[in-house]
Amino acid sequence: MLFLFLSILLSVVLLLNFRLFPRYDINTFQAIVFNYPVCFLTGYLLLPAGQSFSLDFSQTWTWLALGLGVGFILTFILSGASTQRMGITATSLASNLSLVIPVCFSLFVFQVGGKSFDALNYLGMLLAVVAVGLSTYKKEPNELAVETPVLQEAATSVGRPRRLGISVLLPVGVFLCYGATNTMTNYMNIRYIATSDKAIVVTLTTILGAVAAGLLMLVVRVVQGKEVVRVRNLMGAVTLGVPNFLSFYTLLLALSQFGGNGAFVYPLYNIGVILVAALLAALFFREKLSLANKIGLVLAVTAIGLLSWQELLASLAR
Repeated sequence: MLFLFLSILLSVVLLLNFRLFPRYDINTFQAIVFNYPVCFLTGYLLLPAGQSFSLDFSQTWTWLALGLGVGFILTFILSGASTQRMGITATSLASNLSLVIPVCFSLFVFQVGGKSFDALNYLGMLLAVVAVGLSTYKKEPNELAVETPVLQEAATSVGRPRRLGISVLLPVGVFLCYGATNTMTNYMNIRYIATSDKAIVVTLTTILGAVAAGLLMLVVRVVQGKEVVRVRNLMGAVTLGVPNFLSFYTLLLALSQFGGNGAFVYPLYNIGVILVAALLAALFFREKLSLANKIGLVLAVTAIGLLSWQELLASLAR
């Protein structure tokens, strides 16, 4: 359970970084862009002894992995904006409840998973969608500005910076983008990743896609005069990039510890991230949850439990 617990904490650390960046005047966009080279270096240093890394452009999975990396950085940018504008709890709920999307694709498109959905599973899917809506509901404008440049421009164009405006849609965007990237990751695991040794190579290739996309976006904004690179943003990239990779790495170790039983590990991981994120947000940032938000939090945990109750009971019975 140690690796699973570490993965949960490291994942929440990513959200805490986003929440703290405005306080220390760290540009979230630049921190995200530079986080991926840090993430790649961290993963490269953790390559198993005797294993090397290289790009093979003749392989289909190489191009899919690079494209997935572009999706990752776009999703990360949305997560940063959502965390700063809508709060840690709403963003963590949206990202973790996105498991509904890959689950549906696994069952009805990829036709894998080894089980048939029953009434409780379908109820869990419905509750997950409702939970996202309730958890993102806010009556009062948030005091935090949208610090991510692209979304800051969008928010300014629709009204005063303090108004929520399109920010209400940010957790929904996080939900959809995480669902899409996780679905593609699942597809690549089914179609192209035959061994666990290949998983870290595919991961590093994916990170390179994010590196290329992020640096291109940054160069364009610098040329346009919209960005000035500062050292403090590079420091933010370190605090973001190291836990970014380690959260994934410890999750892999947790899966190995439980015999690769993702149906057992992932629900516990998702529930853990939701609860720990909500607890830390309340303790350290005094995020106020409305009654609707609290109901959404309870429904989120209930939804994940209903989605995987068969696997949870089977694993606990062993």
